[in-house]
Amino acid sequence: MAFNLQKVIKALLFSSSQPLSTKDIQAAFARFHEQATFPTILEEEGAPASVAAEVSPESAPLAAAGELSEASATEPVVNVVAPPEVAEVPLAAPTETDAELYQDVPSLITATQIREAMTVLAAEFRAANDIYLLIEGPNGFRVVTHPKFARWIRILRDEPTPVKLSQSALETLAIIAYRQPVTRTEIETIRGVSAEAGLNKLLERELVYIVGRADLPGRPLQYGSTDKFLDFVGVKSLVELPASDVLSPRQIDEWLKNAIHARPPSDAEMGLPLEEGEGPSPNREQVEVEHHHAAASTETATGPVETPTEPAREPPPSEQTPA
Repeated sequence: MAFNLQKVIKALLFSSSQPLSTKDIQAAFARFHEQATFPTILEEEGAPASVAAEVSPESAPLAAAGELSEASATEPVVNVVAPPEVAEVPLAAPTETDAELYQDVPSLITATQIREAMTVLAAEFRAANDIYLLIEGPNGFRVVTHPKFARWIRILRDEPTPVKLSQSALETLAIIAYRQPVTRTEIETIRGVSAEAGLNKLLERELVYIVGRADLPGRPLQYGSTDKFLDFVGVKSLVELPASDVLSPRQIDEWLKNAIHARPPSDAEMGLPLEEGEGPSPNREQVEVEHHHAAASTETATGPVETPTEPAREPPPSEQTPA
């Protein structure tokens, strides 16, 4: 009977309370072969380690009384001290029922073979529609109970019903997941409202953590997502997050830059009607360029600019006083 890799991996999954990675499973197979080739107790080198030799206290008086022969008088009497009884399972040869578990075990199990076995086991769990599911998280594979039994498990553990995240907290979490590391100022700029309450709630639930400090004035804190967030959304890494089909990261960066250095919009940009004699207001870049040209022309002038004076206007005849 051929070695059943799927059954062995299934047993390992159920025996561990922590996720198992492919390296963990490969290490278990390596230890199996090390124990299989480990030598037995040193039978060829001498007496077993559990056997102790000591001189019997009764040999001295017997030798003095001449009741022992010369050989027995000169050689100490060895008493075998039996080891304490220990309940051990005898290492019997594998039977036909467990031959698929311990015979013809491959010396090398590749990561591809382990993943293929995990895929088959996950399909079996889903097809059975029973109690367990096999999922892969950021730290490896693990067997979990089906979500439909969550209420019974909470009753057994006497745990309260989990509180769902608010819409503002979800928006803050999405910004951190897609733009991490990100500061609170950037989060508030994107959302347009304060993000302090949402950040505190996410930190409390260990969905985000403080990555470090940004190289900006004031050294603000930067936030990123945790492995618990990956389990929360059911992905193995951030690469598996769905891509946005609305805005690209470059467009968001440009929008953030303009939002931080925002200027009040003009009436024309707001679509309001212009007053009589008022033209469209130039944008800021155009005003800066015109101001620069005006300053340059003033500096290169050869002499002071004289402002022409208007001649004195004579009053009309009606306003002239008689001489």
